[in-house]
Amino acid sequence: MTDAFHQKLHHIAPLGLSGDTAQTTGMRRVEAISGKTVGSKDLWMGETHVAASTASDNHHHGESETAIYVVRGNPVFVFLDPETDTERRIETKPGDYVFVPPWVPHREENPDPGNEAVVVIARTTQEAIVVNLPSLRPSAESSLRPSLRPSLGKD
Repeated sequence: MTDAFHQKLHHIAPLGLSGDTAQTTGMRRVEAISGKTVGSKDLWMGETHVAASTASDNHHHGESETAIYVVRGNPVFVFLDPETDTERRIETKPGDYVFVPPWVPHREENPDPGNEAVVVIARTTQEAIVVNLPSLRPSAESSLRPSLRPSLGKD
């Protein structure tokens, strides 16, 4: 049967994770659940690994909401606080959750000199959207929401 109630489940073992996904310098993403791997339409899920004493580049995930679950290590999530216009640091530990709204520039840091940080991430888009940025500040056109980008002379 192939009706909506009789579809197969998909199991992805650790050896089945794929590094063939969008990347940011300073971290390694592997995907488990995506359109490519299981045919999902509205969900992307995988892991991010940040090596010891490493910080990722600044980036955002476009229209995608991102939920993060800390599995191992004590990663720090850095973003620009809109109320104070200063960098804010969220220090985490295993078992913590972090929510990253769409379009918010941020970076991950792993201050631990001896251990990798590992998080599980889930996004509300079928594929991983990653827009790497030179800064957390919205000076780069690529960091702006499409509706806020200048028209570039087009009407």
